[in-house]
Amino acid sequence: MKIGLLGFGSMGRTHAWAVDNLKYFYKDLPFDAGIEGVYTRTFETAKSASAAFCFPIAAKSEDELIYNDDIDVIDICTPNISHYETLKKAICAGKHVYCEKPLCVTEAQALEIAELAEKKGVVGKIVFNTRYLAPMLRAKQLADEGKLGRILSFRSSFLHSSATDISKPSKWKQNRDICGGGVLFDLGSHAIDLVYHICGRFKEVSGKSQIAFETRLGPDLKPWKTNADEAFYMIAELECGAVGTIEVSKIAAGSNDDFTLEVYGTKGSIKFSLMDPNFLYFYDNTLSPGELGAERGFKKIECVGRYPCPAGIFPGVSAPSGWLRGHLGSMYAFLDAVYKNDTCAHPNMWDAYHIQKVMEAAYESDRVKHPVSI
Repeated sequence: MKIGLLGFGSMGRTHAWAVDNLKYFYKDLPFDAGIEGVYTRTFETAKSASAAFCFPIAAKSEDELIYNDDIDVIDICTPNISHYETLKKAICAGKHVYCEKPLCVTEAQALEIAELAEKKGVVGKIVFNTRYLAPMLRAKQLADEGKLGRILSFRSSFLHSSATDISKPSKWKQNRDICGGGVLFDLGSHAIDLVYHICGRFKEVSGKSQIAFETRLGPDLKPWKTNADEAFYMIAELECGAVGTIEVSKIAAGSNDDFTLEVYGTKGSIKFSLMDPNFLYFYDNTLSPGELGAERGFKKIECVGRYPCPAGIFPGVSAPSGWLRGHLGSMYAFLDAVYKNDTCAHPNMWDAYHIQKVMEAAYESDRVKHPVSI
């Protein structure tokens, strides 16, 4: 499979790394994949990336890759506002698409893309990489086995400190004109997805945005009026009846990549932290309390490198895994779906559409100051 990579910032490099390393982590791959060409905003950057990483094509436009008959997959790592038009072109050209979140910047755009991908019969997946870390694979397994029982409540948070220093010039993800939203689109899409992935679809949300620093330095080092949320807070009800909170922020001093999920059910509970990516904490509420607590308490499950076949062969089941392993698993799941022509593989364009609906409803709730149904 030949991949056309659009964008070569941190996510473009991450995706290229994942493609390159599949053969080490997955045994007897039935397919071969490689980056055939790269496009970036400036041709000089594309040429530099092509030379440094041995990509055969340095493209002068994204169309050069999208309409290249030799290319099977378009991998989209460009700013959010450009996703919609690129996705439409790629899908209509019969390419399978792998797109960084969020899928688009409006619910209407996301719906159109999901419908188009289904109509054209292409594999389309959104990059929710945290789903593929071993603890989250185990959490999904426990939920599907009924070990949590009926879900009652949840708490998801994703905290960064990247916007606390107002002496630093702002970047494109802080600019609503390029990002389409603020931290809700960037970190919030991940936090919402994990709740959706483990607990099910959303029914209603209440949202509140926060801009802590109304003026900061722009990219040109001149004073710039902040136009995108720096933190966002949600109370949500799910279709299953569970109620919980979602908090995302780039103004949480002292945090790094602090992504956590807690889910509480009638039979059990789980806790996960991205800063502790090798373990899942599980509480079995069916055990008898007994004297001195008996066997009750949160159990620390050593997920580590114990990925299901055909993974788990490298670097070994006891070797700790980190953030990149989620992207590797996400890329494998996508390319495996392309190989099998599995157009329903999750997280697909319809999953991305649901997340887009939740985020749009949260922004609407913030605007009208009352809950909004999904």
